[in-house]
Amino acid sequence: MRQAIDEDRCQIVESSTRELFVEVWSAALRLIVVGGVHTAQSLVPLANLLGYDVTLVDPRAAFASAARFPDTSLIIEWPDAAVARLEPDRRTAVVTLTHNPRIDDLALIAALRAETFYIGALGSRRTHAQRRERLGREGFDATALNRVRGPIGLAIGALTPGEIAVSIMAEITAVLRRSPLAVRA
Repeated sequence: MRQAIDEDRCQIVESSTRELFVEVWSAALRLIVVGGVHTAQSLVPLANLLGYDVTLVDPRAAFASAARFPDTSLIIEWPDAAVARLEPDRRTAVVTLTHNPRIDDLALIAALRAETFYIGALGSRRTHAQRRERLGREGFDATALNRVRGPIGLAIGALTPGEIAVSIMAEITAVLRRSPLAVRA
């Protein structure tokens, strides 16, 4: 039965006396996006299309506006408080997109303290190495730091905000479904 829950799909399970049909009713998948940047404007509707309950967090009201993100749950405050209040769980992915360590790192720290199934941060390999150093100084060990995926997304050669959004959602899906594509070298 645990396998059915872990795989998030209905299955027939053998018991000692008979076969049982296990119907899985999981909580909705959630995506917390930190940073109302151009990539987020493509990512949010794509995540909605894939069935995620999306919340956008940005302390900058000019970025987290209903004009930029219609029909989206917006939280205009610092991400450490917002992410903690949202109580991310094993059905939650957290993505940081601002390129601003003062914003992104707060969200990453909150996400690392939770059971999120996916944590990703936009930026180059060099930026990610610097991020790992900063988070290490906050007390996170290598196992915790390895939960943060950076550069974010599957390596599909994405250039535009829309392509980057596709690569991010593809990686989130690969991690969620335990696809071999999720394994990084």
